[in-house]
Order: sequence, then C-alpha cells, then structure tokens
Amino acid sequence: MSEAHAPAHPVRAQSPVEEAGPDEKIPACIFAQPLEAAAAVAAEIAALVRQKAKRGERCVLGLATGSTPVGVYDQLVRLHREEGLSFENVETFNLDEYWPMQPDDVQSYHRFMREHLFDRIDIDPARVHLPDGTVSADEVAAHCAAYEEMIERAGGIDLQLLGVGRTGHIGFNEPGSRADSRTRLMLLDRITRQDASSDFFGEENVPRRAITMGVATILGARRVILLAIGEGKSAVVRGLLEGPPTSALPATHLQSHPRALVMLDEAAAADLKRQQCPWLVRRVNWDAAMTRKAVCWLSRTAKKAITKLTNEDYNQHHLHDLVAAAGSAYDLNIRVYRQMRDTITGWPGGKPAARRLPGDTARPGDDIFPKRVLVFSPHPDDDVISMGGTLLRLADQGHEVHVAYQTSGSIAVFDADARRFADFAADFAAEFGLDSAAAERFESRLAGELHSKRAGQIDSPEALRLKALIRRSEAKAACRLCGIPESQVHFQCLPFYETGAVRKRPLGEADIALTIDVLQKVKPHQIYAAGDLSDPHGTHRVCLSALLRALERVTGEEWLRSCQLWLYRGAWAEWPIEQIEMAVPLSPDEVARKREAIFRHQSQKDRALFPGGDTREFWQRAEQRNQATAEAYDRLGLPEYQAIEAFVSRQIGA
Repeated sequence: MSEAHAPAHPVRAQSPVEEAGPDEKIPACIFAQPLEAAAAVAAEIAALVRQKAKRGERCVLGLATGSTPVGVYDQLVRLHREEGLSFENVETFNLDEYWPMQPDDVQSYHRFMREHLFDRIDIDPARVHLPDGTVSADEVAAHCAAYEEMIERAGGIDLQLLGVGRTGHIGFNEPGSRADSRTRLMLLDRITRQDASSDFFGEENVPRRAITMGVATILGARRVILLAIGEGKSAVVRGLLEGPPTSALPATHLQSHPRALVMLDEAAAADLKRQQCPWLVRRVNWDAAMTRKAVCWLSRTAKKAITKLTNEDYNQHHLHDLVAAAGSAYDLNIRVYRQMRDTITGWPGGKPAARRLPGDTARPGDDIFPKRVLVFSPHPDDDVISMGGTLLRLADQGHEVHVAYQTSGSIAVFDADARRFADFAADFAAEFGLDSAAAERFESRLAGELHSKRAGQIDSPEALRLKALIRRSEAKAACRLCGIPESQVHFQCLPFYETGAVRKRPLGEADIALTIDVLQKVKPHQIYAAGDLSDPHGTHRVCLSALLRALERVTGEEWLRSCQLWLYRGAWAEWPIEQIEMAVPLSPDEVARKREAIFRHQSQKDRALFPGGDTREFWQRAEQRNQATAEAYDRLGLPEYQAIEAFVSRQIGA
C-alpha cells in the first residue's frame, strides 16, 4: 500500500458537548479534537449507506471539498478497507468546482475527490458527479440546469456534507446569496479568493468564478451536516448558530432546515456563549480551570482587575454560586490572582536553586538544569515567529536547545527568489573558479522553466530543492542569531509535506519514524510544539499529530519520564488568557532580537507567499499578539510587560 493512500487510524469519538446555548438556532455537537468530529460525521454517513444498502436502495450523498472534510474521507476509506463498508449503492454530487478549470489540474475539485476518496473506495465512477469547469461560457447556464435535473432524477440528496468559509459561504454561495438560489456560476468574494491563494500559489492565480450548487439545492437535502474545524472558523460559527438568518452570511440559511446539524471541534466552537461562559447555559463543575475561566471573564466583562472584583460583581453576572462556594470575593480573587501570577516566568527551562530569589516559586522540572530542549517547528520560521523570545532565553540561560524543522517549506518561496539564488550560484561559481559551466546551465534551465510555468503549476523537483535550500539557509541564520549551533539544527523534511503542492499526503509511518529518530537522538527534558491549529493549510495540525503519535511509540523510554510538552501559538492565533500555563515575558530588547531572528527569513519578508487571511507580515502578527497578551495580563491587575509569549502544557500520552 502506498504511503499516500495509507488508511486513517480508527478514532473513537468521545461524547460531545451537546448542551445547546440559549441563542443557538441549529443543533450542534462539540468534540474535543478535530479527528473525533470527523469520525462522528463519517460514522453517520456510513450508517446511512449501510441502511440504504440493506433496503436495496441507492444512497445519494452531497460532498464537499477543502481541508475540512479530508478527515471524514480518510475515515470513510478506513471503514471501507477495514470494516467492509461498500459504496456500490452510493451516488454522489459535489457542491462546486472552479471555472474555468481542467479536471486534472492540481487545484481541481475533480482531482481532489479522486485522490482523497473516489480512487480509494469501490464507488462506480458513473455515479460520481461534479460541476464541469471546462464548459464554455455559452454552455454554463445549460450545464447548471442539467446538474439540478441529475440531482432530481437521483431522487434528491439524502445527506449533504458542508464546510463553511470565512465569508459564511456554503459551497461557493457567497454573501448576498438568496435562499431560493440554484446551481449557477458565482463570482467569488475577495476573501474567498484570498483564502484559496495558497492552492494557486498566489491570489492573482485564483479563478474569479466557480460553479456551485445553490442554497435551495443544499436545503433540498433530507439531512445536512456542516463540519467546522479550527479557531479560524470560530467567528463565522458564532454567526451561524447564534446570529439571525441573513443572506449576508449564507450559512445562516441552514437555520430553516429541519434536519441540519453542526459538528465542531472545541477550537471552532470557542466563541459560542456556551463555551465562552458556560455558567450562563448550564450548571458547571467549579474545578480550578472553570473557576479561573470565570474569574478572568468577569474581570474583562466588569473592566476591573481581579483583586478589585466584589461580591456584587459576581452576583450581577450570574456567578453567585461560585462566589458563595468560595466564601467571599476576596478569597476567590486572591486564589485566582496567584494562579495567574504563577504562570509568569522568565526561566522557561526552569530556574536552578542557586539562582532563586526569596519568594520564588519552585516549578516542576527545576531540579534538572541545564536541560536538553527540543523545539518542533512545522515550517522553517514557526519557531522564531511563535516563540522566538523564549528560544533566545533558553539558549541564553545555558540550555542545550535543538530545533527540528518538520517540513522544508519549499512551496512558500517566490519564483523570483529562486531565480535570484540560482543567478547568485552561477556568479559565485564563476568568481571562485568552481564548475561555473554546470552552475550556468542550471540557472539557464531554471530560468526557462520558471518563464514557461503556468499560473498555479507545481515546480519541478530541482526548483523545489532549490527553494528548500533557501528556506534551510534562512533557518540556520535565525538559529545562529539565537545562539543555537548548526549541530543542534535538524531538518526532517517529513514526506507527507513533500508533494510540491499545498495539498499533502496523509500522515504516514515514515513521518512518525523520522520524528521518533530525532526524539531518540536528543532525549529531551522539554519539548515545544506548535498547537496553532488555525493554520489554514493544515500543516501545523499534521505536524502535531506526527509528534503525538511518535511519543506514543516511545512511551516506555526512561528519558520520557522527566519530559514536559509545551504547545505554542502565534503565527495564526494566540491562546486565550485563561488557558495559559506558562507566560514568558519579553523585554523591549528581547522583542527587538526576536524581530531580527524573524527577519533572517528573508524569503518571507515584506510579503509571504501564503499569508492566509491576515494581511499583516508574520513579525507584525507575532509582536502585536505578544503585546496583546501582555496587555491582557496587565488588565487583570498582573505585572506589566512589553510582550508575553504564551504556552499550554499537554500531558504526554494523553
């Protein structure tokens, strides 16, 4: 079995949080992890397919594309291969396709569906239907009408799977789409094209139009399941579930569907009232985490420092049972204030006893000093963007710091930069009497390739290797600035990433084996990894999965008993303040040094190839998020700092 088609591991979904918020208009289930949500959706689809097959009926599925449903498709493939789920009775209709678009293009949804699902199961290709991105402008209207007729002839859609875009679009029904709209050619919103820019290696290459099922077509399905994953979807999920129905947010049209269901992970549900302030929805268990969440929320809501909150503040904001159990606001305030204060440390690797001052709090792991520290960075710049200040402190304080760059980052280099480096190599060879003829031939070949390259076309292996070297040299330069020797810099180039395209392979055994290798080589006392799952391209999520699965494989190792795992964010989002367990303050000088380390990644400076929905440069995002975290601590009444990098611990093996 090829690595690219390795089946997904079985995932047992934990019981979702099912208590609906007071303003939620659609039933919604919240799962702890994205894979659990995907597994639950796949289980419902599988049950329907089997039920229909048992009755000798055809099962008609409406399918979606994008990163969100990939986990669902992986689970369906696993059910097919390991549990005998057959798709012989299934007919499918996909939501949309870019126009114009050739079916074999890398960005085509025809190709996406073949690679992620259709080529991996026993479905009849004649029963697979997608809008045709090759029809001429004169034929589009007739093609859309024919697509509607095919759905009707099939008996309608039994279950429609949906994702949701940042504009609230379902399918490509952009803001303004009416509830009675049918399959048609749609002009794509600027934000939608911006979000798709990574797939096309630049927003300028994204088609401006797409053929999409209409809202009425979607609402005609007998069952609709919308799946949303990640912090980046939290705002639109709040509008979908708690806002009024409006064509400005097309997903809210689902509020009128009698059998719609929304499936979320905790990150996508983070802005819902039942997650932000669950005590307004249901009785809660006032454990330490929930207490801290409530007190921090009250501090923000009342615009008071924690130590200034009164009994009346708690009572007026529906927290009377919390303050009653604590005895008084004073006692409760002091307890939570101390918890938040104790998250702050300037010694992220631990503080040796000889350096402690009177009143210093001993922390777990302080007894091991110096430590071997292993920082996993999904892309070659995530380490300095997300925890550059902490990286500097760890090195300055004498720890043995290693950095493992999990992917090459090769696709995120502009062609112009590749051409510039190839030109430099040719001139360098000529200047120093090296094999200049070979260098010139390479430069000429690369120049011709890049000149003839079509928009959105994948680079040749040679060009990708050159772009990977550019990213590698930048990572080494940043590590040197941070005081990390090259012998402690590891370039993993995990195979799942090395496709040359934004769409990646599923996580495979080779990825896990490479991660185990670096763990066994370093035997770290501390591990730092990206928990920034808002990454719109999914690389951070896969890289974290590789690490967690590798740690499962080395559970019996002696070194693991004294190892701590910390998750960082910063490139795409930041941890909510009540979740932070280690806050590393940065001085103005350290902020400047962190910025300089980020600037070493010159191919990402001024304009990154894949910026996502945030138009700021990565160094600006990092500084402003770190400053905002420091300001949030200040507003709670805690010490004031220039900036703070935040971390959350994760139990190894959990």
